[in-house]
Amino acid sequence: MWYLVSFLAVLVAVAALPIWLERRRITIGPAQRQNAKGEFAVLSQGVTYYRWLGSARGPVAVLVHEIATPSVAMYDLAEGLGRMGYRVLVYDLYGRGLSDAPRGRQNGAFFLRQLSDLLNHQDVPDEVTLVGYSMGGAIATLFTARNPHRVTRLILFATAGIVTPEDDFARFCRRTPVIGDWVHGMFARRRILDAIPADGPNPNLNVVRYAQREELNRKGYLRAILSSRRGVLSERLEKEHRKIAKMALPVIAIWAEDDEVIPLSALGLLAQWNRSAHHEVVAGAGHAMPYSHPTEAMKALRIGLRD
Repeated sequence: MWYLVSFLAVLVAVAALPIWLERRRITIGPAQRQNAKGEFAVLSQGVTYYRWLGSARGPVAVLVHEIATPSVAMYDLAEGLGRMGYRVLVYDLYGRGLSDAPRGRQNGAFFLRQLSDLLNHQDVPDEVTLVGYSMGGAIATLFTARNPHRVTRLILFATAGIVTPEDDFARFCRRTPVIGDWVHGMFARRRILDAIPADGPNPNLNVVRYAQREELNRKGYLRAILSSRRGVLSERLEKEHRKIAKMALPVIAIWAEDDEVIPLSALGLLAQWNRSAHHEVVAGAGHAMPYSHPTEAMKALRIGLRD
């Protein structure tokens, strides 16, 4: 009998290990937010960190970041747009950076609610330029398709929602309830950490890498990553892109030549769905293009805007 009790006790302990690891992580609160350069908005789903950059006046551009890195990944693009005369709004998606990590399925509706709440909170007028990177591109596409009156131009960097390959680990965790959650809670942190390159001579790039490592120590981050994979990243946005094409709304899509996350085959598909979209490819860049090759990314964007 005691063998069975011991076995059950070990089983419970193993099952609870991801919960124990999560409890050891940091809850984002006033202590972590007190020196932030931006501001905080209390929205319907939680607190959202945001920051205005660029020109004090001019057309508004709103930047939406990717799945794993907070809004600091968009600062180079924000500064580039600011030099072009834009008033730029960046913010942290829920579960990332200094924003809250509310529970709930992180599907398109979840992120569109946050974006709509923030735009209304800041009294942002209609007719914004919406810029999305990777998962942020999927969010920006969904928002544009459902709120075309609020967007004058859609700019996509290595956008998700078209072709989003995943490895065996990510696929298993996404598709498998309960056990997939346990596996993700146990092993995703190490996998993400190992994928972050070591610091190098570029200080701006090191700032982004530091933010990536720091997020791994916060509560709710790994849960948000898995929920996004099961939610918005599982959505194929052909219908939305075709709708945007019919509206003749300007779309600029910028791709990375050596992207290991979003392959260049996505360019061909988007070209089929929206024949008027303008495409540029940044040579020699990987998926981190917006912050690893910001000069080249902005050059590609200027060409798209000019055309």
